[in-house]
Amino acid sequence: MVFRSGGGSLLWRRLVSPMTGVEATMAEATSTQQIPATLFRAPDVRSAWVTPRLASGRKNVTQMRYAREGVVTEEMAYVSRRESLSPELVRGEVARGRLIIPANVNHTELQPMAIGVTSRCKVNANIGNSAVTSGIHEEVEKLLLSVKYGADTVMDLSTGKRIHEIREAILRASTVPIGTVPIYQAIENVKDPLDLSWRDFLNVIEEQAKQGVDYMTLHAGLLWEFVPLTKNRLTGIVSRGGSLMAQWMMYHGKQNPLYTHWDMVLDICEKYDVSLSLGDGLRPGCLADASDDAQFAELKVLGELTKKAWERDVQVMIEGPGHVPLDQIEMNVKKQKEWCHEAPFYVLGPLVTDIAPGYDHITSAIGAAVAGWHGTAMLCYVTPKEHLGLPNAEDVRNGLIAYKIAAHAADVARHRKGARDRDDALSRARYAFDWNEQFRLSLDPERAREYHDETLDHEHFKTAKFCSMCGPKFCSMRISEDVKKMADANALAPQRLLGLDRAVPGGDGGGCVTDGGGDVELVQLAKKPTAATTAAE
Repeated sequence: MVFRSGGGSLLWRRLVSPMTGVEATMAEATSTQQIPATLFRAPDVRSAWVTPRLASGRKNVTQMRYAREGVVTEEMAYVSRRESLSPELVRGEVARGRLIIPANVNHTELQPMAIGVTSRCKVNANIGNSAVTSGIHEEVEKLLLSVKYGADTVMDLSTGKRIHEIREAILRASTVPIGTVPIYQAIENVKDPLDLSWRDFLNVIEEQAKQGVDYMTLHAGLLWEFVPLTKNRLTGIVSRGGSLMAQWMMYHGKQNPLYTHWDMVLDICEKYDVSLSLGDGLRPGCLADASDDAQFAELKVLGELTKKAWERDVQVMIEGPGHVPLDQIEMNVKKQKEWCHEAPFYVLGPLVTDIAPGYDHITSAIGAAVAGWHGTAMLCYVTPKEHLGLPNAEDVRNGLIAYKIAAHAADVARHRKGARDRDDALSRARYAFDWNEQFRLSLDPERAREYHDETLDHEHFKTAKFCSMCGPKFCSMRISEDVKKMADANALAPQRLLGLDRAVPGGDGGGCVTDGGGDVELVQLAKKPTAATTAAE
């Protein structure tokens, strides 16, 4: 993905969907000069908002602190417009902890968004290099592609070299919140993971906070005493951060330092307004391990840490599984709400079956839709490469679209105001055979157009009343339109069809017949009976 500039600067336009009000920011081509993705810069949105707060000398600059003081910040006002919620409702939910606005004071390119049950169900995309593949250019491309296809947040999970440089490029190019897992960089900084000290770990957390990271996954609820609970699991500890922390604790014979030094973490978070994503280091990695003692023991500790963070006005969301049978998803969401005091729930999938490597964007989107329906606030996407390898750009696209479908389905199921407007608009366009409007309203317009044009690529077919599936003769919508016209011509009013009106259409015995129970049988629809046809009969 290459973006173009004119005179060395990028022109931006903000695209606001008329159906959802969701904003997306895209670079607009203004010349033929090409700019590498690594030089890509998003516009500064928040400096004018943040600078006065920092100049005031406040120790705590979190959105939660302002909300509890009764202040509607510019970020809260921005979110209220995006979500079609009142500013006061947004402020109240942030103060309560049910809604978070991840917005580090040093990520001024950010366009604020919210995560919580009162807002739309959100989707996170994971990007990042590994020790064996990918670099800065590729990761910025993945970021821009993620934003293009609707990612509400992006996590940089880089584990290889040049982690700081990759993160800097991502932050400066990103209009959405960026999350990280600091233990990855902390481990990369030492020769042996077992040599990691608490001071080294804390320094990485502060380094990332200074850089502008909006939220961090910290596996602070994985305690020493919970590790033995995983011994009989089928797949053990599958979280990278969780397994590293468990290994460190077992080797040193010490408690989780994140848990024992939680106040030091909160000192950093309140200074930069870093939101905490409390990691589920003991999440199940297969259906057999779902909802076990290890998973739920950690979840209860995450609830304890949430209350401590809220005492310092630090924003929190809770991470969840993982691999969960379909019938256990609702129970998992309910336990999280109860034990973690309704802090926003952020789940990976969950995958509802383990037998489909290469298709785990589907196995997990099924679970994600159910989790969202029951009140999960954000869904972490899974790509087709899950369990198989590092995802490329096409994998990111496929994973994101699958999860945008899941999140949208959850919003519709929860009857969010306006959630179905886009569905209805696309259905109207479909019934009217307005192909270009159907493409425009699609979650992936390029893919929709591509599939249509594989067989009917001439522009003439953009107004045709059929597609290549049924052709003109068997198109049910075209036939339905004809039926509707015939019904109108025969004055077949709905109340008559439902047996609410005993009068026979036309008053002459043709058209339809009703029985005593109000059921209707259409016996003649194409033509009204005339005197000649009646006589013939």
